[in-house]
Amino acid sequence: MFRFRVTVLLILLAPIALAHHSTAAYDLIHGTILTGEVQRFAWENPHVHIYLDVTGEDAEIEHWTVEMESPSILGRLGWKKDSLKPGDQISVTGGRAKNGSFQIRAVYVVLPDRRKLPALPPVDN
Repeated sequence: MFRFRVTVLLILLAPIALAHHSTAAYDLIHGTILTGEVQRFAWENPHVHIYLDVTGEDAEIEHWTVEMESPSILGRLGWKKDSLKPGDQISVTGGRAKNGSFQIRAVYVVLPDRRKLPALPPVDN
């Protein structure tokens, strides 16, 4: 009976775990490109974040949060925990948050040395 209860609990919790990794909050159909200065590169689970200062159209500084995959996935894509440092100028292509906040889900990032690293694993068909 205990195993049955644990199995049922795991089945019920699985959608919650998968929902955590959803990109539904981001508009990945209409791409956005940001260029700015790295303030912080947070190499941590469950997601790596880049905190980026971008000069907006009104010449005001916008503080953006760039969300990426986990360190283990990014490591397989060529990233390292020291790939970025404060002061680096980068470009990020991705999908803006649908709620209009200064958040973006990165698809790829152009590093200061002009290397273009993917921020999402390839999609298997």
